[in-house]
Amino acid sequence: MHGCGNDYIYFNCFKSEIPSPQALAVSLSDRHKGIGGDGIVLMLPSDAADARMRMFNADGSEGSMCGNAIRCVAKYLFDEGIVTKNVMSVETLSGVRELCLSIDNGLVSAVRVDMGPAKLDPADIPVRLPGESVINRNVAIGCHEYEITCVSMGNPHAVVFRKDLDSLDLGELGPLFEYSGLFPDRVNTEFVDVISGNRLKMRVWERGSGETQACGTGACAAAVAAVISGFCAKNDDITVQLSGGELLIRYTDETVFMTGGAVRVFDGVIEA
Repeated sequence: MHGCGNDYIYFNCFKSEIPSPQALAVSLSDRHKGIGGDGIVLMLPSDAADARMRMFNADGSEGSMCGNAIRCVAKYLFDEGIVTKNVMSVETLSGVRELCLSIDNGLVSAVRVDMGPAKLDPADIPVRLPGESVINRNVAIGCHEYEITCVSMGNPHAVVFRKDLDSLDLGELGPLFEYSGLFPDRVNTEFVDVISGNRLKMRVWERGSGETQACGTGACAAAVAAVISGFCAKNDDITVQLSGGELLIRYTDETVFMTGGAVRVFDGVIEA
């Protein structure tokens, strides 16, 4: 399944276990020798919610939250009749998230996720910089300086506003951010062009996966950074244009909402 091109391989683990998900993520995510994807997602029972989600990046590292993946989890659970309500909860390493489903002909077509509040304290992200927040702060990454705004959406993000996104060599620049000593847990990096007061264009480098076609938490972080930088308004719908599609983000005083589609591509059986 994929959300805006952010594709993962999903496993129904309600009645079975996967003993080595880290190794499986590495082998299956290979786009030439495996199925191909940005990682794998396990869907499991939960004592705290309707279901639990674990996601593993293409390099085998476990992620704490993925906005695109959680929409796909909701679609699978509803479409398969595992959870039969259009408002459901899913447990993640970042906490329990509530999801509101849009149903079309009995199947989920879109999902609105309450992503929880954005965190700006450097200790919460984490980023090794002083102050109560990091907003448009000049830092050295590699041989150049960049203005970064840091946001946690349950995982760490560094947002950089700039023009001409198509000319960026993310294959070279992304790892410099991801493995910078500023970020003890590594970081997801969003390069964002403000098209208008309610539309952003974004490219993203995800820790553990590289450049992906979309990142739900990254789109949320980009919208939050745009609001606190004065480019967009709080409590307004902000469209984030990604390589794989568009997400609708709303940043409020209490939380961040993300709305987008979820697409089931194929089902199959593998030998591992």
